[in-house]
Amino acid sequence: QKLFSKMAFFAMSRVSRRILKSSVSATPSSFSVFHSQQHLYYSKPVATHYIDPLTKHPLWNRNYEEVWSKGTDLHQESFLGVGWNYRLVAGMSSSSSPVMEGKSKKEDEEKSGVGGVKEASWVDLYLPEGARGYAKLARLDKPIGTWLLTWPCMWSIALAADPGSLPSFKMMGLFGCGALLLRGAGCTINDLLDRDIDTKVKRTRLRPIASGLVTPFQGLQFLGIQLLLGLGILLQLNNYSRVLGASSLFLVFSYPLMKRFTFWPQAFLGLTINWGALLGWAAVKGSLEPAVVLPLYLSGVCWTLVYDTIYAHQDKEDDVKVGVKSTALRFGDNTKLWLTGFGTASMGFLALSGLSADIGWQYYASLVAASGQLGWQIGTADLSSRADCSSKYAKQFEFFSFIVLVFVSNKWFGAIVFSGVVLGRTFQ
Repeated sequence: QKLFSKMAFFAMSRVSRRILKSSVSATPSSFSVFHSQQHLYYSKPVATHYIDPLTKHPLWNRNYEEVWSKGTDLHQESFLGVGWNYRLVAGMSSSSSPVMEGKSKKEDEEKSGVGGVKEASWVDLYLPEGARGYAKLARLDKPIGTWLLTWPCMWSIALAADPGSLPSFKMMGLFGCGALLLRGAGCTINDLLDRDIDTKVKRTRLRPIASGLVTPFQGLQFLGIQLLLGLGILLQLNNYSRVLGASSLFLVFSYPLMKRFTFWPQAFLGLTINWGALLGWAAVKGSLEPAVVLPLYLSGVCWTLVYDTIYAHQDKEDDVKVGVKSTALRFGDNTKLWLTGFGTASMGFLALSGLSADIGWQYYASLVAASGQLGWQIGTADLSSRADCSSKYAKQFEFFSFIVLVFVSNKWFGAIVFSGVVLGRTFQ
């Protein structure tokens, strides 16, 4: 029976290739070897095999799978789009395929990363074709970055609240929208500047500009719209906050270049993404209180060094080939020792900020929980596994057509600290 199934699989593979070969042309550059297996790249899109996020069943039941010809982003990238090239990987989507037989689930994720069946995002399922590239350019299908940008803002706004009061919902709403726009603008700038590098890295080959789904000029136009909308939100704040917020654009534009010059681009990301720790307080108070906001800002920078170094380990092999730098390469085998130091510093700065703000004991109780969560991240991270480095950064799934966040890893850390600030202020 096993021999028969293998023969049937081989026959179906040959037939499907012969049928497609007559109607789909392959270019001289359309051949590649992935994990010692040769696959054909086709220049026209064919039916896409993906998993329905609601039913968890394949929408097309075939013994082969089509994926982007320019690679995939493990656990993150989606499978649909017009004008993209697809790769036919015979048998990779069948759990009974001889190619995959005998391998564990983890090995499937690691060794067949670009060939495994994955879920389409809400962007692919529900947005018009013309809008998909821009939505992916702003990473609307990957909201973790927006949350990581939002949490320091929320910490600061909550710390600035009067004792016995809840944080300003108006300010939290404005900063939430601002974080979404600024994160999207930062991703657009990053993709414009890194489009030549992105084509050489497995995880980033599918990004809209690198793949050609969005042209650089279209990206610049989209960036202008994002910055204009962000300016509209900034104008809702006081004059002090407007100047402080506008000054962050220098970091936003310069961060993508840092990987070319220093092994510490994660530190520059920390300086950029945690600017809201300063801005949130200024928006409420009209000025800065250095004893409160500077430790809060530095805690966010150290936190960023922890999670983004873990995340960077999934690209370290490609980074060496391309010639870009990261803390993952800088720390090497001593990464967990460095991360422990940065994690300890982050918690220390958070405690110092709370002391300066004279906040209640509930805040320090939340820091104990947050310390345990951060320690779990560092202690259990498998730095040799792409899948684990990505999952420590964030996880998400689709449900009833909407993105529902599974609060694990760094989203949990930010939420724990925020709840501690709110409780410490409210019951002070």
